[in-house]
Amino acid sequence: MNGFISDLKYTWNKPGSGLLRLIIVNVVVYVCMSLLLLALKLSGLVDVYYEYIFPNVALPPSAIDFVKAPWTLITYFFMHSMSDFFHILFNMLIMYWFGMIFTEFLGDKKVVAIYFLGGIAGGLAYLFMYNVIPYYSARMDMVSGLIGASASVYAIVVGSAAIAPDYKINLLFVGPVKIKYLAAVYIFLSLIQTAGANAGGEIAHLGGALMGYGYVAILKKGTDLGTPLYKISDFFSDLMSSEKKLKVVHRGGKKKTSKKTTTAKTGSQPSQATVDEILDKISDKGYEGLTQEEKQILFKASQRKH
Repeated sequence: MNGFISDLKYTWNKPGSGLLRLIIVNVVVYVCMSLLLLALKLSGLVDVYYEYIFPNVALPPSAIDFVKAPWTLITYFFMHSMSDFFHILFNMLIMYWFGMIFTEFLGDKKVVAIYFLGGIAGGLAYLFMYNVIPYYSARMDMVSGLIGASASVYAIVVGSAAIAPDYKINLLFVGPVKIKYLAAVYIFLSLIQTAGANAGGEIAHLGGALMGYGYVAILKKGTDLGTPLYKISDFFSDLMSSEKKLKVVHRGGKKKTSKKTTTAKTGSQPSQATVDEILDKISDKGYEGLTQEEKQILFKASQRKH
């Protein structure tokens, strides 16, 4: 057990582990809530879960109920169905596969940002449809609440497809498939099921997908929608390690900062010659033949304003 906890701490603290941290949080929440539900069932207090706990973590369809518990716009996309293990299994697998692609191009921070933004967008789309569209409003009593990271996962899937539409994934029994086609199938399946049994979930999927595409499209124009999230994250990081940061500054952190700034400026403006070399390499070896650094340079070049 100690070895497992040590491995978990190592993974959590490892640089660039934003995607893995999201998966760890989802799995830990699932395990803890499953054990809590089991304990309540065995003690005859299962009603406590459905009357007090679930309403405070699931996103309600009613705007009035949401105003009473606004935090559920965040908590819902870290919750999964306790009775359906495949719900969290498939969400985490897909998030890992596509999240690795997303991280490869845009880095660790941005995959965390799109996860949160996708979940929020999916939740808002769900609330909008159930409180504005008569078809869904009439069925509100049939919905207990929205849970699951699917909206966030859809954001990552579509975001990855928006960055590298021709990136290929090898599917069992199918072979290599471009991720733009996988994203299109995902969106289509959710769209045709928006009047089905899981209508609320499918609506949230589409809201997340829209955010995934919009996030990358706006990022290419030079605006990062995740900036407020970075500031919040940095604030808490600074708060947790204030003593360490003071020591770094005292020992000449000023020089290190200026060096990083120079590197960032140089890296944010790749020369046309460098871009041409990368494009030539794509012609010879294909997109998959590029290194991570070359892919990031190519993406930065696409953000230039003409």
